[in-house]
Amino acid sequence: MTARDYVEVSKPRIVVVLVITAVTSLLAATRFDATPAVAWDTTAWNLGFLTLAGALASMGASALNHYYDRDIDKIMERTAKRPIPAGRLSPKSVFVYGLAISAASVAIAWFTLNPVATGMIALGIFFYVIVYTAWLKRNNASNIVIGGFAGSAASMAGWATTTGSIDLLGFLVGWLVFMWTPPHFWCLAIRAREEYASVRVPMLPVLIGNQRTAGYILVNTAILLPYSIALSFFGLGLLYMAVAAASGSLMLAYHYKLTKNPTPEFAWKAYKVTAPYLVVIFIALALDALFYYPLPASMLIG
Repeated sequence: MTARDYVEVSKPRIVVVLVITAVTSLLAATRFDATPAVAWDTTAWNLGFLTLAGALASMGASALNHYYDRDIDKIMERTAKRPIPAGRLSPKSVFVYGLAISAASVAIAWFTLNPVATGMIALGIFFYVIVYTAWLKRNNASNIVIGGFAGSAASMAGWATTTGSIDLLGFLVGWLVFMWTPPHFWCLAIRAREEYASVRVPMLPVLIGNQRTAGYILVNTAILLPYSIALSFFGLGLLYMAVAAASGSLMLAYHYKLTKNPTPEFAWKAYKVTAPYLVVIFIALALDALFYYPLPASMLIG
């Protein structure tokens, strides 16, 4: 048992992505906050505590995911060396760790942020642990679709930290995560199809095959691209629109190629190439607030 094992059950790469979406949403929302200008020291305070609470929430939920999935993790080659199935951590210690830091994240948010942001952090934990991991993952092909809202909650928590509420744009920005998650994760599911089948987890490729799953991935990405660009007409600027168009087009191109070559090898390549999309587009949201340049009137008029 080492600190490294606890880091592993915390899924640090997911922590980084979700913290970035939360923090950049907080920064993006500063341009839409109806309250008087907030001093930088207050913004810095909010950034620090949102980062802390968001990181702990993601770490705790991930650890509870490791705890719940310990029985199937020991069967799949991809996960057999994780700390619990490999015997480096006991299930009880991971459960206590996950529960404790999940509770700590909500408590920190409650005392340092605001009720709406705290509620979204708690909802994110609930969706990932209960709705996705314990309920849907092993029972329904919509598992990753509905479970994707856990990531949306991080963005909405960031937006609410600034505004104190979830307005229409805050919701639509958070929905980007929801729409990106299924086509991205289904690429991984194609690569790990045989392993998921071996433990009877009904990921989409297990149920309908790689070719049809690739078609669903393409359709989802074809919806995501115009959706992301359309957010510009709700008050975002040219910088965001340009990044959304370029990064979304890259995803669409790779997912189109996947329909022509729906192999585990190319699905893995598409997974890795399109993984940075979420970080890139949310950083663009924050920069768009800092270097805002409105859409030309001709585009708004149509």
